[in-house]
Amino acid sequence: MTMQKSFKRLVRSRMESYTAARVSLLAAEVRKATEGPALTVSEAVIQRKTGRGWEQWFDLLDEWGAADRSQEEASRWVSAEHGVDRWGSQAVTINYHRARGLRAVGEGADGFTITASKTVAVPVDRLYEAFVDASLRERWLPEGELRERTLLKPRSARFDWGVGDTRVNVFFAAKGEAKSTATVQHERLPDASEAERMKAFWRDQVTAMKQELER
Repeated sequence: MTMQKSFKRLVRSRMESYTAARVSLLAAEVRKATEGPALTVSEAVIQRKTGRGWEQWFDLLDEWGAADRSQEEASRWVSAEHGVDRWGSQAVTINYHRARGLRAVGEGADGFTITASKTVAVPVDRLYEAFVDASLRERWLPEGELRERTLLKPRSARFDWGVGDTRVNVFFAAKGEAKSTATVQHERLPDASEAERMKAFWRDQVTAMKQELER
């Protein structure tokens, strides 16, 4: 009888250890999927904006089959079936695809997007002209192939880039009477390698721009 009780205790102990290990593993998987660096929106924000947390959304999307559908299809489904607005449906589905390894960081529905910004000790109008005035721009962007699309002085300037279909958007913000910031957004890049190359390129160019304007 004593041996039987000891055996039962051993079995129960092993089952409890297995259960604890399984719970720990599942928790780690949830953390990896919902709290990893791929997510761009916190748990608190997505809960407040959409009424559900990341674990709930990932379960819903997995069950629906989002891993086999495009991000735009998934976004439309989230909006239509769960009453989530455009921002929320995009945030949910983009981060789902990233967390599941279906999309790289920086990748959107139409390619990769990179940004580079620089604060310069000049008024915002002067910074704006450094981008839109070709004679000023060539002093720091000699290899640039910007073709003007739309301008909103002194807030933004949008361009086509080179011979492909990528685009460059620049946003300007005044930081006082004699200081301002330009944020360059280069979008529709074809792959991660090109995105990395252009990110390094624009970092160098906005640094050159700062040096030119502050001379």
